[in-house]
Amino acid sequence: MAAAARLTIDLDALAQNYAVLRTEAAGAEVAPVLKSDGYGLGAGHLGQRLWAEGARSFFVARLAEGEALRAALGGERPATIYILDGMSDGEGPRLDQARLTPVLWNLSQIAAATAYAAQKPSPWPVALHIDTGMNRQGLTTDEARAVAQATDRLRGLEVGLVMSHLGSAATPENPRNRRQLADFLDIRSRFPRARASLAASAGIFLAGDYRFDMVRPGVSLFGGGPRERPDERLRAVATLTAPILDTRNLNAGEPVGYGESVRVAAPTRVAVVAAGYADGVIRAAKAGGAVWFAGAARPILTVNMDLLVVDLGEAPAGIGEAVEILGPNARLDDLAAAGGTVAHEILVRLSSRAERVYRGEA
Repeated sequence: MAAAARLTIDLDALAQNYAVLRTEAAGAEVAPVLKSDGYGLGAGHLGQRLWAEGARSFFVARLAEGEALRAALGGERPATIYILDGMSDGEGPRLDQARLTPVLWNLSQIAAATAYAAQKPSPWPVALHIDTGMNRQGLTTDEARAVAQATDRLRGLEVGLVMSHLGSAATPENPRNRRQLADFLDIRSRFPRARASLAASAGIFLAGDYRFDMVRPGVSLFGGGPRERPDERLRAVATLTAPILDTRNLNAGEPVGYGESVRVAAPTRVAVVAAGYADGVIRAAKAGGAVWFAGAARPILTVNMDLLVVDLGEAPAGIGEAVEILGPNARLDDLAAAGGTVAHEILVRLSSRAERVYRGEA
C-alpha cells in the first residue's frame, strides 16, 4: 500500500496569503517567520517561493535552521536571515559563514557579540529584541535604555533592527497591546538609526501604528487566522488526507476505541481512517473535532496512534476514499480549537510519516 496519509503543501496558497499580508502591512516589509522548518512544512521550499514573491528577510529560531535556510536559498537569493535565539560564545564564525544576523536579547549575548565583532574590520550587523511585556525573551526596557545610553556596550556592532513581540495581539481590545506599544515607542526612539518591528501575524491586523518598518508573519502565512479562528482572507496551505480503511455499523451504546469514554448514543455508521497521532492528528481533537468527507463535517470519535474513527452520518463511503483531516474545509483553527491548542502546534506536529507533495512552483 502507498503511504496511508498524504500531506499536500500548496505553495500557490502560500503566495496568496503572503500577498494578503503585504496588503495588510500597508508598506511595511513582510518578513516571513520560517522557524521549526517552516512550521513543519519545509522551510527550504517555502523560502524559495516566498523569495520569488518578494520576501527579502526571514526569521528562524535556531542557528542550524538559519544555516539550512541559507543553503536552500543559495547564493542567488541573498536574503537577510535573522536568528531569534541570538548567539552564544563561539557561534560568531558559524553566523558569519552563513551570513546570519543574530537577534540579541540579553546582556550576555551582547557581550558575546561585541567580543566577536572586535575581531572584524567593519561593524557586525545585529538586531536587538526588547521585552515590552511578554516576560519571555528580550532585554528589559531598563536594560535597553542603559545600552542605548552607554554606546560603548555596542562597540563594533551595527544595530539594524530593534524588535519586540506582542503578547495579546489576538485580542485587539486587550489594553496590554497599547502598553506594549508605548514601551516599544520609547525604546525605538533611543535607536533612531535602526528599523523597528513589533507585529507578528495577529499584530499585522491591528491598527497601523503597530506595523512600523517590518512585520513578521508566521502562522497566518499558512492559513491560521489572526484571531485564532478561521479567516476567509487566508487560504489553507497544508492539506492532510487519509483513506478509509473500513466502515462498520455500531449499535446504540457501543464503545469506540480504548476504554469506554466514547460511546455512540444511537445506531451509528463509522469509518476507520488511516491516520492518527503518529501522523500529527492531535489526540485531544476527539472532543469536538471533525474531518471533512462527502461535502460535510464528520465528527471525530476517537484518535489512536495510527487510526481515527469518524461518524459518517448518512454519507455513503467506500474503502480507499479520501478523508480531509486538515485543509480548505477542515480548517486549521477549528482543529486547534477542538484540541485545546493553537494552530502553530497543529502544524509543527504534522509527522514525516505522511507522504509529502508540494503543489505550485517553488
